[in-house]
Amino acid sequence: MRIAVIGGGLMGSGIAEVCARAGVDVTVVESDAERAGRTRAAIERSLDRAVRKGKLTPEDQSTTLERLAVSDSLDDIAGADAAIEAIVEDESAKRMLFKRLDQLLPDAQWLATNTSSVPIMKLAAETSKPDRVIGLHFFNPVPVLPLVEIVRSIMTAPATVDLARTFAEDTLGKQCIDSQDRAGFVVNALLIPYLLSSIRMYESGFASKEDIDQGMVLGCAHPMGPLALADLIGLDTLQAVATSLYDEFRDPASVAPPLLNRMVEAGLLGRKSGRGFYDYTAAAS
Repeated sequence: MRIAVIGGGLMGSGIAEVCARAGVDVTVVESDAERAGRTRAAIERSLDRAVRKGKLTPEDQSTTLERLAVSDSLDDIAGADAAIEAIVEDESAKRMLFKRLDQLLPDAQWLATNTSSVPIMKLAAETSKPDRVIGLHFFNPVPVLPLVEIVRSIMTAPATVDLARTFAEDTLGKQCIDSQDRAGFVVNALLIPYLLSSIRMYESGFASKEDIDQGMVLGCAHPMGPLALADLIGLDTLQAVATSLYDEFRDPASVAPPLLNRMVEAGLLGRKSGRGFYDYTAAAS
């Protein structure tokens, strides 16, 4: 089987890695040659870490890389059996891409999106075969977290769901849950208001960021505090999902706090930019 992964950022590179490690041929497409080079380098570093930790043999690392192709041309996905979109969380960009994927992959078994919030039907409506469009929402870091949300639109065919679930569970070894096609799906519909609440608490001066995070780690046994988790997700992604949730449900709990908006405007996006609620520049150097 050959999978096309469109977008080689944090999520796209992780999805491509788990596919290649599972024995699937993968073509990753990035927007330009420089980004394509960075994507391949990121996957190579991740595989190096897996080898150092004893989770992957050097031989498996080599064969994994042989299954991986990274390109800056969308035309290179021609002939792929299925596709997973993992570009920026922007509805307009995703809709345009699905229109193109529909043209490039007329015989693909399914076209999936890794969106955190955009309703699947909006993307399926851009295609000539909305019955083969589905949501496969992975979680970061993809090689570590076992969950995939399967999201069907009102037009997704049962056969598409079965094929996508078989791929996620049997090929990739993931565990799947089902969600209706509503903004945020299951996990983010619960998670995002919690993260926004923690930002409001910090913004108001109620508690320090360290105490907010430590309180949830030590008091609720969370593996990571909400502000550190927001940095890991990416504050721009958090803002986009919050906007999508509010647009659909009009729940005040989903309104992005002013501090979050200002941080995104300043380019303080979390781990991926080096700074968010915490500073990661020292760890990266």
